[in-house]
Parts: sequence; C-alpha cells; structure tokens
Amino acid sequence: MSAKETGRIVSWHGNPSKPLYTPPPGAIDAHCHVFGPMADFPFSAKAKYLPQDAGPDMLFALRDHLGFARNVIVQASCHGTDNAATLDAIAKSNGPDGIQRARGVAVVDPAISDAELAALHDGGIRGIRFNFLKRLVDDAPKDKFLEVAQRLPAGWHVVIYFEADILDELRPFMDAIPVPLVIDHMGRPDVTQGPDGAEMKAFRAFLDSRDDIWFKATCPDRLDPNDDPWNSFADAVAPLVADYQDRVLWGTDWPHPNMQDAIPDDGHLVDMIPRIAPTADLQRKLLIDNPMRLYWPEEISA
Repeated sequence: MSAKETGRIVSWHGNPSKPLYTPPPGAIDAHCHVFGPMADFPFSAKAKYLPQDAGPDMLFALRDHLGFARNVIVQASCHGTDNAATLDAIAKSNGPDGIQRARGVAVVDPAISDAELAALHDGGIRGIRFNFLKRLVDDAPKDKFLEVAQRLPAGWHVVIYFEADILDELRPFMDAIPVPLVIDHMGRPDVTQGPDGAEMKAFRAFLDSRDDIWFKATCPDRLDPNDDPWNSFADAVAPLVADYQDRVLWGTDWPHPNMQDAIPDDGHLVDMIPRIAPTADLQRKLLIDNPMRLYWPEEISA
C-alpha cells in the first residue's frame, strides 16, 4: 500500500546528492529528527501530520553520506511528549569506541517529575523544546513552561520554535527563562528582506539582550521562497553567522517535517554551509565547537 493510500507522508529526499562541501572531521548535524518506526513508537493522537517511518538507521546512514560524525536529535511534534523514539535513536548512536554520537532535545509535559527529567538526562537529553507554531501545537502554556524550565538538570537549555511575527509577544516569557535559549531557524525571519530587514534587525536586538541566546542558521528550504540554491537565505544569514559566531548552530532538519511539497536535497543543504560560514574557523565553530559546548561539554573539559 502506498504512502498516499495510508495517509502517511514522505518529506525527505529519496536519493540526496553527495555534497560538494566536505565538513571538517567531527562535524555535528545539530538539528534533525526521527519518525518512529511507528510499529515500535506510535505517533501522538494529537499529531498534525502522519509521516512514514524515518528511524535511526536512515538518519545515521544520511549522517555518514553527508560527512558528519554526530547528531542532535530534536523531538518531532508528531511524537508529542513521548520521547521514546528519540531516546531509542540516541541509544543506537554509539560508535565502535562506545562514545554516544547523538544527543537530544525532548518535548515534555510541564508536569514531568524531577526523577523523569533525570532519566531523560541519563538517556542523552540535554534540553527541552517549546513550540509556538499554532499549526503544529494546540496549547503552549507559558506559565507551566516557565515552571519546568526552572527545574531542568544542570547544563540543560531551552529550545524555542516560533515565527517572527510573535517575537515581541514572546519576549517577556523568554526573558524570564533562567537557562540558555536556542532559537530554532532564527525565529523564521523573512530572508527576502535581506540582512538589514526589519525581522532580522528585531532578531539581532533579541540576541543582543542576552549573551546566552543561541540560534540555528537552518532551513533555507523553509525560509527562502526563491528555491534552491536559496540565494536570499545565504545573503541574509551570512552576516548574522559572522556577527554571532560563538552562538550559532547548524543542522539538516532531516526528515524535513511538513516539507513534502518542497522536499530539499540534503546534499545541497550541506553546500549552504560555506556560503554562510566562508572560513575554516567559522565552519569549525558552527559545526564542532559550538554544538560540543552545548551537547558534549564533558568531552571539552575532560
């Protein structure tokens, strides 16, 4: 039975190209997901989309194909607050040396217990995600989010996903979060406005308000309506990466949730890296130094 017949969607490229750009050894894809497999990890009854399986075997095969060494797996909204699929992928990431080659970001019920948070930490989770996209979530209770943010294990951070038009509305909430913030996809600014556009300026002002706000320079396929090779994204984002080079991450966003009508070639996404981080030093910060500080700090201090 086809995906169309089952109602399940495919949002990833079936045969991504080999990138022209070669990431440095140890490079990290710091924003990706897994879907299921559904037989083992059912999707949430509240899921807004029903994807085909895209499990850890597929993710790690893509990692190797693209030239990366590690992944940060972000809980996909289709799995709700059941992080079992993400934890399973992290557990299967170990290399021959026994090193955990994936870490994760969870989505949790704000009423989660401290013991449950500790168990997530033991499973490789290093942050939680708050999603404010109304097309993906029905309820985003800021007061309850703040309460759980105050109980996170040491060294964790909060990832926030929102669209540019609600940045001002969210500022008091985000200002009150007592741990570092990581903003998905730069808060989805209009990149066609260029590096000096109103939405990019507003995002810069937000970054300037705290020195512990990080961001992901990700998803040209989502943010640039001009299609591959996403020139507007490159032009708008390169100056941001240069100016905040110690607080920026990069990732594929594989398997590209909800992008089934405009599926990107992952090889081409990787080829965006030298366009937004043109020097070897910037590339090392983007792909190794910065994600290691957030997700594998024990290896830096060892």
